[in-house]
Amino acid sequence: MKELNGNRSNLRRTLQRWKVLRHIVAPLLLAASALLSAGYTGADQEQTSTGSTTSSPPAVPADDQSPLVRRGRQIFDETPRYAPSYTGAKISCGDCHINSGTEPYAAPMVDLAGQFPMYSKRAGRMISLQERIQQCFLRSENGRPLPPDSPEMQALLAYINWLSSTEVKGKPYQGRGLVKLAALTGNATNGKQAYASQCAACHGEEGAGFPPNLPPVWGPESYNDGAGINSPDKMAAFLFHNMPKDHPGTLTAQQSFDIAVFIHTMPRPRFNEAYKRY
Repeated sequence: MKELNGNRSNLRRTLQRWKVLRHIVAPLLLAASALLSAGYTGADQEQTSTGSTTSSPPAVPADDQSPLVRRGRQIFDETPRYAPSYTGAKISCGDCHINSGTEPYAAPMVDLAGQFPMYSKRAGRMISLQERIQQCFLRSENGRPLPPDSPEMQALLAYINWLSSTEVKGKPYQGRGLVKLAALTGNATNGKQAYASQCAACHGEEGAGFPPNLPPVWGPESYNDGAGINSPDKMAAFLFHNMPKDHPGTLTAQQSFDIAVFIHTMPRPRFNEAYKRY
């Protein structure tokens, strides 16, 4: 009986200690969980790059328009899957307009709708947002233009307009376009070496990528030679701010130009001159 009473006393003391520790340990566990969820890996591994930082894509609104907006976002993020009749490349809009078109310095679509009609140097005239989308399908998608009244066009317009629903006239979105770099002379030989060490793991040694998650950067399923990103200075700006995807901002400006020039030398489809008015 004496031993039983002793065990009970020990048990009570243990329970009392746990009650005290619970108030200390529980908040620490919650804090640790929050840090892990946020991707924190310790102060010595915090990103110090000056490149683009990943931002969360906006939530799809729960209103009467949301089914169409949601469809537009699906087409934007997985274009060959949801608009196969109009694509020739294994590339999605979201491969260049990162994070569903919301990432600064990656040609974000936020607050863009109100900028149209806009003068297009390429077309030599004012164009509508619909025509700009058609340009992308013809060039970056190496496909054919979306008809203005097609379900795919209407869905994309709904999504882009939703991204611009809080647009303030005359106040451009931060990181509009690709944000050009000071011009440098790229070296294709150095670019080939830099591509092998910095890019090939995601886009393959032969540039074919791993669609649908990692796009091709040359070859028959890539963008054609009429695409804007086929310009080395635009490609360099994109690379500098956004690549490598797991460590954006770690490439130097010179490395970015070198890789861009190397990629520019590689084979890709020719732009269909039948669509040169776009």
